[in-house]
Amino acid sequence: MSRPPSTRRPVPVQKRTAPDNPPAAMRQPSAARLKKEQSILLEAESQFAQFGFEGASLEGIAAAAHISRHNLLYYFPSKEALYLRVLDDVLTQWLSGMEAMSHGDDPQTALRQYIRAKLRSSLERPNAAKVFAKEVIAGAPRYAEVIARRVGPVLKNDVRTFERWAGEGRIARVNFTHLMFIIWSVTQAYADQQTQFALLLGKPALTERDYDHAETLLCHLVLKGLESPPSGA
Repeated sequence: MSRPPSTRRPVPVQKRTAPDNPPAAMRQPSAARLKKEQSILLEAESQFAQFGFEGASLEGIAAAAHISRHNLLYYFPSKEALYLRVLDDVLTQWLSGMEAMSHGDDPQTALRQYIRAKLRSSLERPNAAKVFAKEVIAGAPRYAEVIARRVGPVLKNDVRTFERWAGEGRIARVNFTHLMFIIWSVTQAYADQQTQFALLLGKPALTERDYDHAETLLCHLVLKGLESPPSGA
């Protein structure tokens, strides 16, 4: 005996709409949160520069930022996460200067701007430079992979730019990778060794004029070393 046809009506398919309140991971951080993060990062930068990763503590960073340790962990889940964020911010600033140089058209202008930016970074954010230097001197135990992944491609682009300028006869051909290493080392020294330099200059701290002198001399040495030889020489 056959069954009577079903009288159930099909349930209409409802279109899914976006929720009124998207998940926290999808929301843009508020201005207040960003301001608090920057305050924590600034204090962390100072503490890591002075004591290194092992010596700095979340309690000390939180106290300097005028918040509790528990509140700090709301923004950064661990000391390592905070440390890596500090390094990321330093590296992002430095890479922006390198990327700008690879897009430059005039070798002298591009190199002068890059050297100036690196020295200004040592003047304005010496603690940031010191944190990065401590990590590298220790063998980059927590940041080696990031350095290789983020710096390597940008450095190769800069070297290709130098090679192009050399091929056009605009600069002499040297080892451009080591040229960048030398620029990094000299500009970094004005952050790492600022106390020694100031003592030997007989002053309590390096002044902006001292950084201007360093910029003038370093630009002169680099650009002189890159002068293309006269044709037929």
